[in-house]
Amino acid sequence: MFEKLRGPWRKIISPIARTLVKLGVTANMVTIAGAVGTAFFAVLTGFTGWLLPGAAMITVMVIFDSLDGTVAAQSGGGTAFGAFLDSTVDRIADWAVLLGVAIYLIRLKDFWTLWPQIGFWAALVSMMTAFVTSYIRARAQSIGLDAKNGIATRSDRLVIILVGMGLTGMGLPVAVLSCFMVLLAVLGAVTVGQRLYTVYSSAKEKGLTEHM
Repeated sequence: MFEKLRGPWRKIISPIARTLVKLGVTANMVTIAGAVGTAFFAVLTGFTGWLLPGAAMITVMVIFDSLDGTVAAQSGGGTAFGAFLDSTVDRIADWAVLLGVAIYLIRLKDFWTLWPQIGFWAALVSMMTAFVTSYIRARAQSIGLDAKNGIATRSDRLVIILVGMGLTGMGLPVAVLSCFMVLLAVLGAVTVGQRLYTVYSSAKEKGLTEHM
């Protein structure tokens, strides 16, 4: 959903990227710093329980991480390794953000009650769907197909998580965060199904699959 905003967003962050290039910062540096920062603040948020400031800091790191592509473009173009590195560390950051949510829920005094349990298991399901979504795209590309579609791409998933964290951090019940995790799990499952169908349809058109 939010992938459509990628173009306008790159125009907004272009001046920042230009400044980083002048300072000698490379796209790979931005990629690693963004992922490490996101993972650090996500896990720290889980242990401290400070959801609102944690969501704010993770948002800052996600925004910083989004600069890597623009920095690469303004540095003469990205490299194959840069794209590989970005995709790899993004998976680490995604895992860490959901891990932070899971840690937060586990540490609640009423963890064994309904809503924390729902949120915890939904977060685990969301971890799985996030990794499978990315794997489908990578595996499809390895056989010459494409699978970038889906109702919930990475940017959508991050927005859902951060909004849920922020609202709960502002004093709303933990049920709100749990509901956002359930939404994420459902949309993630739908996205996996959409990408599987896309790959199957493309493979069938090219004669790369058996009839089901």
